Amino acid sequence: MATPTLEKQPAADTGHLVTVTFRIRRFDPERSADAYWQDFELRIDPKERVLDGLHQIKWENDGSLTFRRSCAHGICGSDAMRINGKNRLACKVLIKDIADVKDGVGTKPVVIEAMKGMTVLKDLIVDMDPFFQAYRDMMPFLITSGNEPTRERRQSPRDRERFDDTTKCILCAACTSSCPVFWNDGQYFGPAAIVNAHRFIFDSRDEGGEQRLEILNDRDGVWRCRTIFNCTDACPRGIQVTKAIQEVKQALITRRF
Repeated sequence: MATPTLEKQPAADTGHLVTVTFRIRRFDPERSADAYWQDFELRIDPKERVLDGLHQIKWENDGSLTFRRSCAHGICGSDAMRINGKNRLACKVLIKDIADVKDGVGTKPVVIEAMKGMTVLKDLIVDMDPFFQAYRDMMPFLITSGNEPTRERRQSPRDRERFDDTTKCILCAACTSSCPVFWNDGQYFGPAAIVNAHRFIFDSRDEGGEQRLEILNDRDGVWRCRTIFNCTDACPRGIQVTKAIQEVKQALITRRF
């Protein structure tokens, strides 16, 4: 019996690849107390996302590079990081949009670092516990009184529209970690927590609005906002974060919501 032979596969076409530098702020507390910058030169399709570049580095260059990611489709919010000076989701940013590619070379490095205002645990991973504690403090669940209903709580499209925007939050922390007030005082609840409070305060089915407003009337609450709009600019879901914060302030003053 003749020995089967494998057909030689044609070489992959790499003509569309470009050379791009990824400049990453590294930190490993087990090695040093100081952070440092490290450059990686990649050959990559410019239509790929920054997350793809990070994967290439981790799988082919340096397996110690550490970052969070999950769905890779802008839904889970895991891969929020600071990219070229702005908080973004690495899975939504195309390399060609930030590397300024000319003649097959990225003329600008892709600069990546952990989000500001949070304790860096390693490389691009920050401690999210305080962020999620602020979220839990807002009681992000429906609060009602009386007996358990025997059918769904109905709501008109108009009532649902009142808080539709703030239901889009994916808890990526991009807004909170872009806030200068939060940078200076980590005790501030932050935009994301207030957005999630808004989602229930203005829900016609909920009865816990007064409780949440009292929590946000604290010194570390909604009045710390300086209306800088960084949070709105940083939100990868396009939520009008600053508008939501102002509506919560107005509800505190008028007690109408």
